Amino acid sequence: MSAPPELLPLAVALPLLAGAVLAVAGRILPRVGRDVFTGVCAAAELVLLAVLFARTGDGRTVDWQGGWRPSHGQSVGIVLVGDRLGIGIALLTAVLVLAAVAYSWHYFEEQPEAEHGGVFPALLLIFEAGMVGFALTGDLFDAFVFFELMGAVAYALTGYRIEDPRPLHGALTFGVVNSLAAYCSLLGIGLLYGRTGQLGFAQIGRALDGRKPDALVVCAFVLVLAGPLTKAATAPFHFWLPDAHAVAPTPVCMLLSGVMVELGLYGVARIYWVVFSGPGGVPASSFRDVMLGLGVLTALLGALMCWQQRHLKRLLAFSTIAHVGLFLTGVALLDTAALAGTAVYLTGHALVKAALFGLVGVLLDRYGSVDEHDLFGRARELRLPAVLFAIGGLALAGLPPFGTGLGKGLAEDAAGRQLAWLPGLFVLVSAVTGGAVLRAGLRVFRGAGLRPVEHPDVPETRGEGEQPEVREPGRRLPRPLTAVPAALLAACLAVGLVPARAIAAAAGVFVDAPGYRAEALSLPAVHPTLSVPESSWTAAGVLLGICSVLLALAFAAAALRAPAFELRAPAARQTARLIRRSVLSVRRLHSGRLGDYVVWLLVGLAVLLAAFGMLGSRGA
Repeated sequence: MSAPPELLPLAVALPLLAGAVLAVAGRILPRVGRDVFTGVCAAAELVLLAVLFARTGDGRTVDWQGGWRPSHGQSVGIVLVGDRLGIGIALLTAVLVLAAVAYSWHYFEEQPEAEHGGVFPALLLIFEAGMVGFALTGDLFDAFVFFELMGAVAYALTGYRIEDPRPLHGALTFGVVNSLAAYCSLLGIGLLYGRTGQLGFAQIGRALDGRKPDALVVCAFVLVLAGPLTKAATAPFHFWLPDAHAVAPTPVCMLLSGVMVELGLYGVARIYWVVFSGPGGVPASSFRDVMLGLGVLTALLGALMCWQQRHLKRLLAFSTIAHVGLFLTGVALLDTAALAGTAVYLTGHALVKAALFGLVGVLLDRYGSVDEHDLFGRARELRLPAVLFAIGGLALAGLPPFGTGLGKGLAEDAAGRQLAWLPGLFVLVSAVTGGAVLRAGLRVFRGAGLRPVEHPDVPETRGEGEQPEVREPGRRLPRPLTAVPAALLAACLAVGLVPARAIAAAAGVFVDAPGYRAEALSLPAVHPTLSVPESSWTAAGVLLGICSVLLALAFAAAALRAPAFELRAPAARQTARLIRRSVLSVRRLHSGRLGDYVVWLLVGLAVLLAAFGMLGSRGA
């Protein structure tokens, strides 16, 4: 039984119209009315997408806006196309938006009426509309429009506390870097339109299949991906993310790290498979080699910088960057099993990361600080947040039976069949990021280990002296601040316990580019027999998950005792000094200067153009 096509535009329109109503009537409605209206709309969107996900099945739901259906494969209308992977990430968006709304009830309550007036929840709903629209659109220009709607609202949410210059600086960095990347994407769309005369994913893909690949197509491909790769915070386009996370309100961080960066990766995968995977696009070998290298670089850089942080929001932000690298690696393998595992991994990570940001918000609420050193032993009385934070760190490391562990195991198994060393990368990165969270949790909630040593000569972003997000930090801790993270961690556990066959089957539908094009254009389609990859726990996945957790615990324990260790051998001390200098060099690259980040954006695009150009010519 297929889903009614009209549910697709309704899924985009519902949060958009609700946000518009709140923006207009927010100052008139009482606070309770605004909160209830926002919660009901977020819950209704969740139910709508859940129905759409269930009724779409292992096929696609297609809706042409205004009835402008294609004729003989040609069209001038706008199309929405939903398969289970696209609808699934839209459903994940709805889950996290509802969680952010529930978490924010105390935030809404304590803002002055003149300052608040329904703006914050309205922005959250419009943000959701942009993300859902991007996940469901089948048109390249509309994908750009939805991505920019998402970005513009994210800028406003990041700089929501306009009275503080730090959020304004983070929002400005976010806005400028992502806008420049968006302009590059728009230029690439223009090149494709000039070459093919089409804007739909399916139409462009069919038009390119009738031509030979050339430099213009490669250039357009790199430019189009500039926006998604920047939103996904892949290196070297990632510099804006930690600065934005450090200053954005906690509910916003839950969405930025939980789903917005993942949508960037979804965009990369969707655009390549539908538009550029044919004979007239970008060779699979070129995409695989370049994106695999980019994924490995992003994963290692993110893990390294995550371990170096004392600002807890930046620590979690760099952890997101590290996992984005792992997700991009899974996409780059162009393998259905790897894609299925990555989808499960991404889902579990989104839930865990949103929960961890919510728990960091508890510390900010209580102590006005997110500095690991400053909070040393100060949160001993917060027993439930301490337990949840530890569970989040273990889940981030890939502890079975959490969804992160299942997705990591499936992705590792698929990756190991192609490159034997890739499972080691997954284990190392998940262990370092999970170990960093456990180290911070043990110091903050237990006062474990030696007090951290200050290094005035080392460039660090400190997290003390932050402005609390509430007006009365001394009052009793509101229940949503712990209930929402607990629910998100429970959902991650459910992802690992429930068989992931639906996601595995959805991965097979996702990579069927001919089927997507045929259904989107109402053409006869030959439906191949799609093999469903492994979607349950394996012995190797469990063992690698346990290995990652043990390694994370070892890293955390070593960090807590680090000042007690002294290297006596001259060669060991010299090696340690060399490593410290290399790490400091990497840390100095994250300067906080907008001009530096713009330069890195341009350098990254130039490197991608050169890499695809060289690999393409070599293949030819």
